[in-house]
Amino acid sequence: MKPARLPHAPCRLVAALAMFVSIPALATPPLATLVFRDGGRPVLSITDPHGLSLVDETLGLRTTDADLTHGLKLVATSQRQLTERYRMTVGKRLDRNANLSETRYALQNAKGQKLDIVVRVANDGVAFRYELPGVSSATVTGEATSFTVPAAAKAWLLPYNPQYEKERIETTAGAAAAGDFGYPSLFRVGDNYVLVTEANADGRYDGSRLTHTANSGTYTLTLADSRVESTGVTPWRMVITGDLATVTESTLVDDLADPATFADTSWVRPGKVAWSWLSEHESPSDAERQKAYVDFASRNRIPYVLVDEGWSDSWVPDLVRYANAKHVDILLWFHWSKLDTPAKRMAELTKVKAWGVKGVKIDFMESDSQARYRWYDATLADTARLHLMVNFHGATIPHGLARTWPHLMTMEGVRGSENDPPAVGNTIQPFTRNVVGSMDYTPVAFDAGRKEASIAHEVALPIVFESGWTHLADRPEAYEKRPQALAFIDQVPTVWDETKLIAGNPGQDAVFARRSGDRWFIGAIAAGAARRLTVPLASLGVGPWHADIVRDGPGRGDVLRSAQNVTADGTLSFDVPVNGGFAAILCPLAKGQFANGCYR
Repeated sequence: MKPARLPHAPCRLVAALAMFVSIPALATPPLATLVFRDGGRPVLSITDPHGLSLVDETLGLRTTDADLTHGLKLVATSQRQLTERYRMTVGKRLDRNANLSETRYALQNAKGQKLDIVVRVANDGVAFRYELPGVSSATVTGEATSFTVPAAAKAWLLPYNPQYEKERIETTAGAAAAGDFGYPSLFRVGDNYVLVTEANADGRYDGSRLTHTANSGTYTLTLADSRVESTGVTPWRMVITGDLATVTESTLVDDLADPATFADTSWVRPGKVAWSWLSEHESPSDAERQKAYVDFASRNRIPYVLVDEGWSDSWVPDLVRYANAKHVDILLWFHWSKLDTPAKRMAELTKVKAWGVKGVKIDFMESDSQARYRWYDATLADTARLHLMVNFHGATIPHGLARTWPHLMTMEGVRGSENDPPAVGNTIQPFTRNVVGSMDYTPVAFDAGRKEASIAHEVALPIVFESGWTHLADRPEAYEKRPQALAFIDQVPTVWDETKLIAGNPGQDAVFARRSGDRWFIGAIAAGAARRLTVPLASLGVGPWHADIVRDGPGRGDVLRSAQNVTADGTLSFDVPVNGGFAAILCPLAKGQFANGCYR
């Protein structure tokens, strides 16, 4: 322990730069300063490296035994450096390197009641949590936690409901309506972006949301429950900050999560999924129609078919055998209430495991309560024991669970294609919801839905959006009548060695490059008027490259495929129609050309 500091002295911590960090090497860490205001209320003030104020975080915790929100003084500090390497099964980057600087602030009030505030700083953000020293069980009744940004800061916010499925709105921090907003919340402060969310939230606590008072830049943390039975340690409350690329490429949520609970992931297989419910609501109850989806998956090397609501015990075992003979595996949908007790859960899951089912989509949890989070924990443990992969639909957002439970392939927590959202949302989700983890948006709807986004825009979505399982939203016939689009989709993986934001503005456009092996996949989408989208290639490696490109053709017909060679410092640039886009695959020219270009 270092000697105690004076209680009103600011305490500054800065993350040390390291060779291996969890975000782009050129990012510079923010600064976090602990001060005391208004009679001993702790405030964590976060600034950018140049001193620009980004967000003030008011701190404090209330339990049934103590009010630890004011009258506090600093009695001691300690520091340590945390460096960790780990590997994910899904996500924007499989191999991770986390480097965080931690400072523990020991606080105490006049009654001798204690609160530790643990602050971690990374190149891409700042996180803190509360710990009650010497306490393993405490009833939390609330937090004084709040986040204050300039009222004029542009904001992209999600009006809260426990499904996280409302339309995101663009506003300013001060002009946003009074009420509750869900994570992650994105603000622009000067040239910096600030994304507010939480990490490592599970059944040891509960979830939270932000409550806004009109005409204010302050967003107060509201717990889902009025009383939380805690272990004396809270989840991480955090901001990811930097330029838009730094925020978008961040893995800080996973960096703060508990390590994996098991090491053998040989049975965990991300991949694309053929899925019938959106385009044909009644089809999951039709065994023969599901076989048609299996045939489609087999023809296109799609590893899975998800049978959604409506399946029957009477024919699913036969479907599994039929699919396995064609090298396709079956996933099954469940309403969470079928699995809401240990006995029901094990009975159902053991049964479908015996049939040969490889994973489950569990739906309609729709709660951030501690009780529901404990159900998530138990369900993940049970499915791990049975070697069943999981997709949580109708769920909360990711808090790092995919690191802790490597068989968690994706989560919804988004207004996805089943809600028929406008195309503009596609250019906001990559910078908000998808930052914090895999997103089960169910993309690539050609004939289903509102048909507002162009065909090439839809083809680009499995690259722009990241999801360990990517459920394709349309019917086989919709894809097969567009063979060039289907051939491109067949090439796109669902896990990535590297992710780069090339360009983008929330609500306007998004251009992503994701690498798998020696190939880069480019997804470029726009919302609104026709325009030109440009992809500079200089950040992708030495090149030169062969590029296979798909662009919009006439109307809602097939895409047009073309090819060109480009230098390492070259660009791809194309005119796109209203709500348009394009997609490309780049492979090294040095490896020689083949009849199919970059297609394999």
